[in-house]
Amino acid sequence: MRSNVDNYPLIADYYQVHRGELLNYATKRLGLYHEAEDLVQNVFLHLLTSDKLISAISLPNLAFTMTRNMICDFWRHRHAVEEYEHIMSRNNPYAPNDTASVYSATEMVTLLERGMTYLSEQHRVIYRMNVYGGLKVAEISDTLQLNYKSVEHGLGVARKKMRTYMRRMLA
Repeated sequence: MRSNVDNYPLIADYYQVHRGELLNYATKRLGLYHEAEDLVQNVFLHLLTSDKLISAISLPNLAFTMTRNMICDFWRHRHAVEEYEHIMSRNNPYAPNDTASVYSATEMVTLLERGMTYLSEQHRVIYRMNVYGGLKVAEISDTLQLNYKSVEHGLGVARKKMRTYMRRMLA
């Protein structure tokens, strides 16, 4: 990855002058000061290592856009964690560490396998390679000798169907 060595002074000056603005923006949307500090620090780290062309005119918009996107990622991740915790403590909300209320790994695998029966054979193979094998789209494409876009589309369809199935089964 190419970095913006020529833009270090520009980014450093922007950081000194506008870090507080970005921090206030992030804090207001997150409600968590320490998380907002980390997020703003990551924004400037990404700006310094970015290969995008950065000018004095584009830097403010780019910084706020990156901050907004990272805030969305934060909340998306937070939602996924809360949904997972909900699944894990579904039966007894007052005792989240109670082993009787937690789905076991074998139960989750069984649910996944049942859900995969609703997928087409090709989508099932692609999904299985991604989830169990940990393979990326490019690796699956090479292994199955399929078009990259076809694998990407197939994985997207499989994920969508599996999310719907799992939500229905775990509700």
